[in-house]
Amino acid sequence: MNRRSVLSVSAIAVLGLALLPATAFSQQKSLKEQIVGTWTHVSTKYKFPDGKTTDTFGPNAKGMLMFDAAGHVVLINMRSDLPKFASKDRTKGTSEENQAVVAGSFAYFGTYTVNEAERTFTVHYQGTTFPNFDGVDAKRTITALTADELKYENPVATIAQGVVVVDAVWKRAK
Repeated sequence: MNRRSVLSVSAIAVLGLALLPATAFSQQKSLKEQIVGTWTHVSTKYKFPDGKTTDTFGPNAKGMLMFDAAGHVVLINMRSDLPKFASKDRTKGTSEENQAVVAGSFAYFGTYTVNEAERTFTVHYQGTTFPNFDGVDAKRTITALTADELKYENPVATIAQGVVVVDAVWKRAK
């Protein structure tokens, strides 16, 4: 190989290596782009200050979380063992049936914003099944995110038993 060929091959190799990081960087999706889509519930756990955890919606819970690209979000979570209403009319449940449904489900809709630097998203509740949250903003910290799994925590949630951390795990719907 002559000297000119060696220089040409070397120059092409250096140029290719120099362009590689820029190409790889330009293909990386933003956090918002990565969470857009439909997710199915895996688990939602309360973590108490003493280290104890509890599965918020029980075993085999059901749920769906949807983020759209325009910034809208919808979530519904529920226990898998919610009771059927004896009256067969959702507006005429007994106090026990209504209590079980309220305690065993949670839903909301609203908008969301993403803070890429903090790896957080904030839900701006427009309507919820717990009216005390209507109009409230709730910040979530993303603890893990892959193409198929989203994990986040609500660092400060208040429930009847006190302040807890809520850990949520979702898998991308197929």
